[in-house]
Parts: sequence; structure tokens; C-alpha cells
Amino acid sequence: MSKRAYFGDTPDLFTVLERNNHKRKPLVEPKPVPAPEKTGRKQYAVNRIYSGLDIGTNKIAVIIAEVDEHEMLNVIGVGMAPSDGLRRGVVVNLEKTVQSITRAVKEVELMAGVEVDSVYVGIAGDHIRSINSRGVVAVSGPDHEIKADDIRRVTEAAKAVSLPIDREIIHVIPQEYIVDDQGSIKTPIGFSGVRLEAEVHIVTGAVTSAQNIYRCVQRAGLKVKNLVLEPLASSYSVLGDDEKEIGVGLIDLGGGTTDIALFYEGSIRHTAVIGLGGRNVTNDIAQGLRTPLDQAEKIKLKYGCTLGRREDQTEMIEVPGVGGRPSSLVPKSFLTEIIRPRIEEILTLAKREVYRSDYADFLSAGFVLTGGGSMLEGIIELGEQIFDMPVKMGVPHGFGGLVGLAGSPIHATGIGLIQYGINEKENDFSEEETDEAHMFDSIMNWMKSIGTKFYSWSKNF
Repeated sequence: MSKRAYFGDTPDLFTVLERNNHKRKPLVEPKPVPAPEKTGRKQYAVNRIYSGLDIGTNKIAVIIAEVDEHEMLNVIGVGMAPSDGLRRGVVVNLEKTVQSITRAVKEVELMAGVEVDSVYVGIAGDHIRSINSRGVVAVSGPDHEIKADDIRRVTEAAKAVSLPIDREIIHVIPQEYIVDDQGSIKTPIGFSGVRLEAEVHIVTGAVTSAQNIYRCVQRAGLKVKNLVLEPLASSYSVLGDDEKEIGVGLIDLGGGTTDIALFYEGSIRHTAVIGLGGRNVTNDIAQGLRTPLDQAEKIKLKYGCTLGRREDQTEMIEVPGVGGRPSSLVPKSFLTEIIRPRIEEILTLAKREVYRSDYADFLSAGFVLTGGGSMLEGIIELGEQIFDMPVKMGVPHGFGGLVGLAGSPIHATGIGLIQYGINEKENDFSEEETDEAHMFDSIMNWMKSIGTKFYSWSKNF
């Protein structure tokens, strides 16, 4: 199996090219590895360790993985902590969020035996917006061969969209390149042509929301390698290349939001965020059963169901009271009557969002539900009723190690962040390679000019 097949499709090429174009310094400076006898920690090559930080409304999760000598990804640590500082995917309390991140990091470091220095961080929230755009440039150079610089220029042309001052671009994701009317090209470098076009998917977010995530991570003592849209990250861990090719819809049911990403012909085509999630279901249970929120969450996880069964009418659930009031017994069917309307609302809004896009008729693989909400009993069957299409649960795959801990839909984003990072590194057009190419071209041009001058001099002589 190739690296590309193993870790997923090509990452955000435009972000990589932009980074090189602006000659940014690496976010993570190489550090000397401390001696084992002093720290007692395992020692790995720095560039073989990857960490993903999933900052959610209900939980903060940190996952550490290593790529071994056989190019296999192995999870070596999973850390989790309750999240108290977010609402609908947006930071509302910096101090509490920093504390939650710190607790999760300490837990994962203890398990993995390595220190977390830098992380790929997920971003979500109902402030996320996306648009599709197109850029066109003339191919530079006398030989009309497309080079990295042409990709950079067409990127700038494609991302030249009008944005409010309070929004910033998070991703510019390539969908396809077109060279002289020849489309469906994924990597045009080396092609010959006169006209280069790029169709891209641009994801934007609120400047303040992104800045607050950066502040929280940095105050927790970590460096941000990249900020990654959470449904994009999840797609790396739960979707296959064949699904993305024939068309698939990914619905990530998180605690504060429900994230949607549509794929077709191997590329992301549409993204959206719905400001409802598992936290709303928990609130409904707390109000309907008159029980504290923490008890409502436990009841949801243990007994939650979206489709009623005959035996649920006789199965009784003990519900703790509020403020020292006595517990009560309610039939499980009553709990289902509370949960189902909210899940129907969320999935119906997701369906409406899908039909707002231009790709509702191109999702031949159906839908994949992931995230904590996808673990509710009966939600797959309910999803098939609402979408009238095949629906399955998305479980992270493509890794070894602590599969039992990390192989749950609640870790789809965390695993996906790591796989995104690996693909970003593998497909990076390094400055060194580009500079070498420019140096070679400069030397050749210099030699040609010297040759021309020598020819003119000898002719006159």
C-alpha cells in the first residue's frame, strides 16, 4: 500500500505553497533531545512524532502518534479532559479552556512517554463559512512549462475574494486545475500550457475565534503547527478515496456543532456548520427528565436511542433528581421521545444544507456519520430514513497501536488531524527544492549570456 493510499488524499496544497512563498520560518524550531537518563522518556526522531488537538465543546482530546520504520502510523497516547470553556465550538472562557488542554496534555504525555511540543489543532463553530472560487493566470517562462511559481500565482488569483475585515481565510483547498481547457488535473507541475486555471474551495472563519484558539494553545505551552477545519480533518480518518471519488457526505456530530463536508471526484466541494449538537440533546434530556446536566449526559451515553422498540416501554431507567430531590423511574421509550425530535432536527437541517449545495445529486456513496453523536443507538437507521440514501458510521482507520482507545468515532477529528499533518509534510514543496530549481535556471541563463557575449566578442575580433 502506498503512502498516499494509506494516509489519504492530497492536503491543502495552496496553504503549503503560500507558506513557502512568504518564506515563513518554521513554527517549530529543532530542539536538542534530552538524555534518556535524565528524563526517563522514550526518544523518537522529532519529525516522526505527530500530535493532534481536538478542542471540542464537550471534551478536549490530544492524540500522539508515531510513524515507524515501515511507514505505519501507530497511536502511542490518548489524553482527554472535560471541556468547560467552549460554546458551540467557540472559546468563551480562555482560562478554563487552557486548563482543560493542560490536563489532556499531561494525561497523553504520561501514557505515551513523550512530551507534546507542537500540535495540529482543529477549528469548528458556526462562524465557519465557505465558498468556491476560480483563478486564471498566464503560464510564465519561455518554455511554458508550469512550475511552482505558476501555482502560487494562480492561488493568489483564486483567493482574491472580498472578505469582511473580521474574517480570515483558514484553507484554500484545490479542487482541480485546468491547463488550456484540459480539466480534472490534480497536480499540473510539469505540464506545458499557456493558460492555467484553478478551482478552489475557500474556508473562512472569524478572526477573533481563530485568535482565541491560538492563544489557548500557546498559553498551554504548545505551538500550533496548523489550524485545520474539523470536518476536513475527520475526512482523513473515516473516508476512503473511493468514497470521495464517487461522492460522499460527511456529517460530524459534535458536542456543540454539527459539521458537514461534501466530496466529489476526490475533492472537497462544500462545507457547512450547523449550530446544534450533542450538548443540545443533553439539555433536552435534563429538562425533560428534570435531572442535572451531568446526569443527563450519563443517561444519554448509556441509554440514548433514536428509534423506539416495543420492549422500551417496559424497560425502566432510574433518573437522579435535582438539588437532592429523590430519584424517579421512567420508561426508556420516554427518553427516546425526548432524543429523537432533536436528532431529526439536526439531520433535517443537514439535509437542507446538502440541497443548498450543487452536489446533492452527486453523493453516490451516501453519507457517513461520525463524532460522538453518531454513537447513539438507531441513528444510522434514522439517517437512512431522512436522507433516503445509504448511511454508515465513520470509524477512524489507517493506524495501529492503541486502536482500542483511539478507534472510536469520538476521535475521528484527533486521528484525522495527525493524518492531515502527515500528508501536509509529505506533499510539501520545500523552499530548498524550489530555490535549487531557481538557482539552476539562473546559472543556465548566466551561462547563455556569457556564451552570447563571447560569441559577439570573437566575431568582432
